[in-house]
Amino acid sequence: MTGASRGIGRAIAERLAADGVEVGVHFNSDKAGAEETLARLGRGFLVGAELGVPGDVDGLVSQLEAGLAGRPLDILVNNAAAPPAGPIETDTVDAFDRLFAVNVRAPYFLIQRVLPLLRDGGRIISVSSVATRMANPTQTSFAMTKAALETMTLTLAQSLGPRRITVNAVAPGATRTDANAAFFEASGLTDAITALTALNRLGRAEDVADVVAFLASDQARWITAQTLDASGGLFLGPRVA
Repeated sequence: MTGASRGIGRAIAERLAADGVEVGVHFNSDKAGAEETLARLGRGFLVGAELGVPGDVDGLVSQLEAGLAGRPLDILVNNAAAPPAGPIETDTVDAFDRLFAVNVRAPYFLIQRVLPLLRDGGRIISVSSVATRMANPTQTSFAMTKAALETMTLTLAQSLGPRRITVNAVAPGATRTDANAAFFEASGLTDAITALTALNRLGRAEDVADVVAFLASDQARWITAQTLDASGGLFLGPRVA
């Protein structure tokens, strides 16, 4: 899986490993974080590759093939992503292109390259965001990349259905992790988000990981082309007292 060195990615890797999956732990620059993830899993292998640059998918897939050692790939989780680049007023062409290179181009061509490795009946799961259903001016270009992932999910589910490969996405909301805990320390932020969440708390990385693990399991064999909201009901509308 991509982006497994910390946060939601690490939680997903740990949850899949608990289900007996051998995880290829991908990282961009945080090798120490990826090594910590791998140590917590107990087994698996590292895959180091920067995404969004020329040759990124080639480097990633060659390491993946070495780690698989001739075995088929069962599950691909696209989790790695570049963060929001700000509102349109301050966005730049370079930042915009970087977002799309990491968040859209890389997972798209990674899927293309691993399809021969992916077994029939396998799983493709991409991490999207509730930003696709909320108007947040500070995340316009970011939300556009995640909407592209959701469209890709729909169309690939149709094309890969004959191979019994399911293709789904998971859309987290405000999720507190070890990696972003400082962000939620801003005065009043946690209370404000909680007040907008049906289940009345921030998300945890494990909340998202459990949803991904379900989609990766045989119990989800009849679910495809779906984006599952894993936000605890963030911003569903005004609460009535």
